[in-house]
Amino acid sequence: MGGDLSEYRRKRDAGRTPEPVPGEGVVLPRGGDDTFVIQEHHASRLHWDVRLERGGVLVSWAVPKGLPSEPGTIRLAVRTEDHPLEYASFSGVIPKGEYGAGRMVIWDQGRYETVKWSDREVDVVLHGARVEGEFVFFRRGAAGGAEGAGGDWMVRRRHEAVRAGWVSLPESVSPMLATAAVELPGPASEWAFEFKWDGVRAVARVEGGRVRLTSRLGKDVTGTYPELQGLGAQLGATEVLLDGEIVALEGGRPSFGALQERMHASAAQARRLVGRVPVTFLVFDVLHLDGSPTVGLPYARRRELLEGLGVRGAHWLTPKAFPGAGAAVLAASREQGLEGVVAKRLDSRYVPGRRSPHWVKVTSVETQEVVVGGWRPGGGKRAGLVGSLLLGIPDGGGGLVFAGSVGTGFDRAVPDVAGVAAGSGVRGGAAWWRLTRWWRWRVVG
Repeated sequence: MGGDLSEYRRKRDAGRTPEPVPGEGVVLPRGGDDTFVIQEHHASRLHWDVRLERGGVLVSWAVPKGLPSEPGTIRLAVRTEDHPLEYASFSGVIPKGEYGAGRMVIWDQGRYETVKWSDREVDVVLHGARVEGEFVFFRRGAAGGAEGAGGDWMVRRRHEAVRAGWVSLPESVSPMLATAAVELPGPASEWAFEFKWDGVRAVARVEGGRVRLTSRLGKDVTGTYPELQGLGAQLGATEVLLDGEIVALEGGRPSFGALQERMHASAAQARRLVGRVPVTFLVFDVLHLDGSPTVGLPYARRRELLEGLGVRGAHWLTPKAFPGAGAAVLAASREQGLEGVVAKRLDSRYVPGRRSPHWVKVTSVETQEVVVGGWRPGGGKRAGLVGSLLLGIPDGGGGLVFAGSVGTGFDRAVPDVAGVAAGSGVRGGAAWWRLTRWWRWRVVG
């Protein structure tokens, strides 16, 4: 295995790609068969190219999720064509239309030791700046005697090659919740203040450049928001658990009404809605980072780690936090028509799944429990749907005082709430209405 560059040359045009392309008949340099490079390749799908010097070439595998960080984990490693030794120093952008088009950067490099090298198994110990440990590349089916295809390889990490104190990345963590209050806590110098966003809570698990999204109640909602997968590509090999809020923006402000179109869409519907109703993931906490839980760290330290990740892209960003500036943040929230402020103690730990007094939310929007007393049919594009709901407030004498009407934001995928109201048997067809996961309104007029 190794030593043939004919396939490499066949796939590349030396006049179009910046990659090194040795000509036919060129004498290949020979090294000590002990250097390696790992390149992060932002091609049509993010992957990591692991290349080991052998017989005058770089024997190469494309590893979609990167080398395993834990013992016992086995990942796909697709055997690719041998590369020239000069490729060990290559980084740059392969032009669109060329084989492997996309950005290539050197992720790690160093020396390696050979434990075993055969056509079916390559066992090496890597000594790099980011990777240290023993890895085994093997043909799938080798243990059972079945012959695997040429590119059908796997890679596993030896048990003795794990970093001391490494903790596996959790599948998810139940979000910490804030306690409601009517005024900001003090003294302000002990707190950081963030804007409260009108969206849905989500925890993002990023591993091997892939994102898995979990709702506050533990439901996998990854397929509902496909545009957030790019966050994984940006973070690359970083293994992290992020807490945040998914919002849909209208006029630069979160709109829960717009978000409703996305919240319960199937994966196929979501892909169609991405262009019309895009979402943004607003990240405000980090719960686990590269083998280390961070929930026990104070908020101020977690915030430093989060900002160090540089989470910012087309559909995700880290909103600013404002230590000591509660009054100004609350005033800005009211001026901009946002939901309010969340205050977080600078020295507080993250307490999964619990409502904590160390996180305090102060809303800018007043709420009112109302009764749905009737509805009006929609017109135009909303013909055949509920157009608006007629709301009332109990007057204390068994009757209702009309509070106004509200647009619902319903579409054809939403249950028939008019039928629910009419058939409820409550107060002659009226139904009590509270905020739910599906609908949220502000009562005006």
